[in-house]
Formats: sequence, structure tokens, C-alpha cells
Amino acid sequence: MSTAILTGQPVPGSSIEADLRSLGFDVRSAADTAEAETLLAAVPGEERVALVDARFVGHVHALRLGLTDPRFPLAAIPGAVTAQPAGRQALTRAMARENSAGGGTTLVDSLADRILTALDTDGTEVHRPELGSLVAAVPADAQARNESRQALTAVDDEAVRLKSAVKSRDGFFTTYCISPYSRYIARWCARRGLTPNQVTTASLITALIAAACAATGTRGGFVAAGVLLIASFVLDCVDGQIARYSLQYSTLGAWLDATFDRAKEYAYYAGLALGAARGGGHDDVWALALGAMVLQTCRHVVDFSFNEANHDATANTSPTAALSGKLDSVGWTVWVRRMIVLPIGERWAMIAVLTAATTPRITFYALLIGCAFAATYTTAGRVLRSLTRKARRTDRAAGALADLADSGPLAQGFAEAIKKPARALPGFTAPVVALLGGLAVVLTAALTGFGGPWPIVAAVAYVLTSGLAVARPLKGALDWLVPPLFRAAEYGTVLVLAARADVNGALPAAFGLVAAVAYHHYDTVYRIRGDAGAPPAWLVRSIGGHEGRTLLVTVLAALLTASQFTVALTALAVAVALVVLVESIRFWVAAHKGGAPAVHDEGEPA
Repeated sequence: MSTAILTGQPVPGSSIEADLRSLGFDVRSAADTAEAETLLAAVPGEERVALVDARFVGHVHALRLGLTDPRFPLAAIPGAVTAQPAGRQALTRAMARENSAGGGTTLVDSLADRILTALDTDGTEVHRPELGSLVAAVPADAQARNESRQALTAVDDEAVRLKSAVKSRDGFFTTYCISPYSRYIARWCARRGLTPNQVTTASLITALIAAACAATGTRGGFVAAGVLLIASFVLDCVDGQIARYSLQYSTLGAWLDATFDRAKEYAYYAGLALGAARGGGHDDVWALALGAMVLQTCRHVVDFSFNEANHDATANTSPTAALSGKLDSVGWTVWVRRMIVLPIGERWAMIAVLTAATTPRITFYALLIGCAFAATYTTAGRVLRSLTRKARRTDRAAGALADLADSGPLAQGFAEAIKKPARALPGFTAPVVALLGGLAVVLTAALTGFGGPWPIVAAVAYVLTSGLAVARPLKGALDWLVPPLFRAAEYGTVLVLAARADVNGALPAAFGLVAAVAYHHYDTVYRIRGDAGAPPAWLVRSIGGHEGRTLLVTVLAALLTASQFTVALTALAVAVALVVLVESIRFWVAAHKGGAPAVHDEGEPA
């Protein structure tokens, strides 16, 4: 239960107490600062508490935004300030100082605003939501109160709330083909008590049914799969809109939303591959399905690594970034640039239409071409920004890139051994050696026969180059390329060796292994984004790190027959999936139960 302490003289006819109760607050009143401090001390430390001026005039949604958002320890709007348990100590200190200064006299001006000033003076971070046209004021006299009430009635509170439920920055397809009606679905769900997590789960189930329909290999199944995939995407939009509409943000919800998106898309790829094999043409497109998953995952890692490397960089200036900002000021270029990167809305719409109208092979060809172009466009732009940007990256950014690299004991051991001489290497060493090592192992696997020793030699070289790449902090201009280069090398090696095995089941087994490892890499990203740190060191060691898994797969290919290699890949996929899933689920459920700060990602569409 949350508690709101009304301070100051009540105003006849005011709805503030009823408004606070409608938001779930237990309302108590204080006549002076001393009584307010006493009431504050009586509220249990694990509960949210708010101080609200009794003269407050404003929209209920303004109060909702200011007093109920779970993402911020301290938040405020004019005439009201709130604290969650993490911000309670700062609020209590500010209240004690105000009581001491005021001597417990009857409140005349706004205690909440004075408390907010005291918090600012202390340097305490307080979230102030953007209210836009919403009214939130503490009128000083009757005339000001009448003016505030007139402004209140001039704005439709519910219309503003509904509009703000839609993500402020989204793709063209989502903005114009989904959001105009999905927001009303979100409101319908919220009013009936449905939570974002429940809708997220419904979206996953719908996508899995779509994948099962695609796996039938029939034209009717493909049409149903396309329709269901779009329905799944609508629900995927609705869950975030419910969160924004009712401020139901949570750590667990952010993780479910992010991981389920990847699970839905990659399960659908598998369904298409199964359907192609079962259809009339018995077409084997598993290599294309795995290639699409590899390309899409590497695209995401480019996004994640670049953002982590630069989000807190100093002197963050670049002519390329300035040009991008100018292009974003012209209406049509904004949508063109958002569409050509093939965000999730455009991508799923394309997949759904092509599934229903063509074949899985054509669908994967279009997906690979579109994603390859998008990856080239975004990566080239970010490379140009990095080369022209005069910035100094922080230790935190370097640590995040090191965590994203997913280096295992072999690479870490070699990196530790050469740490001192590595300091003398040029700043561009890390991405160059990561690129060369990755190319060596992938090309050697592709150009030599299955079962030969040369891929092992190349994999050993890859271990050494991987250690060299991370031997010093990743603070170079292009060091954010290191994690995606590692991902491409590992996934590409598995893909090539499975294709060279040329036996039934090898590519599906490789698909499963890459999916399990990719989940681990996505999980690492979401932990970093939620300020939860990287996965525990024992987890990275137990699954070998990227270089250890790459070496292991090449050794298995050299020592086993093609059929045995398929079995080994399957077993490895199951083992990795079990370890990373169990640890991931344990961590996120524990974080949710432990009251970890709620997170919500409003970044680029995935």
C-alpha cells in the first residue's frame, strides 16, 4: 500500500483526496511540518510515500506520472513529491531539515515544493516527468485556482494518456499500421486488469502457433502463419502500450519483452525451415534460416555495442552525427531512414506477407538481402561517426564492451599473459585482430574438407587473436566492433561446419546451438542495460566463452564423423541452453522479487 500525506489547509470542493485514492494511495493529512514528519516516519520503509499539497489542482494523469512511476526512486511534479524505498532516506533528511527550519509552524507555502528544493540542494536526482498540456499547479489565491481549473477542463486527460501510451519513436509500419488501433486494445486490456507480462506471454504463444502453422508446409499453413505473425506483433506493441498507459513497468517485464521478441522471431525461422522441408518441394533452407538468425543477432550486437561505447562518452561531437540530425529534421527523410534499417515492424510485416504469398526460400532470400543492406548502412554510419568523433570513452563503457565480448578462460588467460606488452600496441589493434582471427577460422572451415585438422589450427589462432583483442581496455574509436566480430566468427564457424557436414540434422542442430548461445549474449545485454552487471564469471567459464566454443566445435568436426558431429552439436546445444536458461531465469525472477529498479527501454525499434 502507498501512502500520501496531504499537507496544508484543505480546500472545499477539492478532489485531490479522491484522486489520490483512485491511484491506490492511503491518504493522511498533516496540518504542519512537524505532523508531516511524524506521519512520514510512521510509514513503513518498504512502502512508497508521497507529500502532496492540499491545494493541488491538476489532472489525475499528472499525479499518476509524478507519483506512481516505479522506475524512479524520487519523483516530483509541482505541489507533490514521492519516494520509493530507495529514495526514502533522502526524503526523510530533507523533511527533518525543513521541520527544524520551520519550527513546526502551520504550512503556508508548499511543503512539497520546499522539500524538492532541499533535495536539489543536496544534489539528489529527482525525476520530473514531462507533463505537456497536463495541468499540475498549487494556486496561491482564488483567482489563480479558477484559472487552473479552467485550464484543467480545457485538456482531455484521457486523450493525453492514450496518446502517451504509444512509443514516441517507432518505425513507419508500427506508427501508421499498428498504433492507431493498438492503443485502444491496450486501454481495453488495462481496464480489465490484464498486465503487460500477460500480453507479452500471449504474443509469444501466438508467434509459436504461427511457427507451427508454417511448419506444416501447406499453403493454408503459410497464410495462417503470416496472419498470426502480424497478430503477435500487434500484441507485442500492446504490452508496451499497457505499461506506458498504466505505468506498469518492471524488471521482469522488460526482460520478458526483450527475450520473447527474439524467441518469437527465431522460432518462426525454424518453423519456415521445417515447412519448406515438409512441403511439396522438400526444400532444405536450414542454412538460410541459420544465416538469417546469425545476421540479425550480429546486427543487434552492433547496436548494443555502439550504444554502450558511446552513451556516456565525453566530447561527444561528430560531423556525421550533425548531418544525421539535420536529416532527421526533414519529415520524409526520417521515415526513409527508419524504414531502410528494417526495424521489427517492417521486418515482421515483410516476413508475414512473403510467407503467405511465396515460399520459405524466397522469404529468407528477401530477409537476408534486406538485413544485409540494413546492417551495412547502420554499421558504416557508426564507423564514420566513431572515426570523426572526438570523444574519450569511460571505464564503464570499456567494461560493458568487455562483458559483451564474452571472453572465456582461454582468451582471458592469454590476455592476462600479454597485458604489459599489449599496452604498446596501436589503438586500432583490437578490431583488426578480431576481424582477422574471425575471418581465418570461418574461411578455413569453409575452404577445407569436413573433418580436416586445419580448422583446429585456425581456431587456435582465433583463441590467440581473441585474447590479444581484449588484452587492454576497449576504449579505442572502433573497439565497439569487437563483440559483433566475435559473434560473427563463432556463429559463422558453426554454420559453415554444419553445412560442410552435409548430413540430415546437422544444420538444425547448429541452429539450436546458435540459438542457445545467442540467448546468452542477449541476456548479457539486458543485464547491462538494467544496470545489473554481466552474467556471473562461473557461467561464462562453464560454457567456454566464444573462443572456447569455437575451438570445441572445430575439434568435434575433426574427430567425429558427420553423423556423430550432428549428435555432438545437439548435445552441446541442449547443455548450453539448460545452463544459460536456468541461470537467466533464476537471476531475473530474483531481481524482480528483490525489488530491483524497474526498467523500460524506449530505444530504437529492434
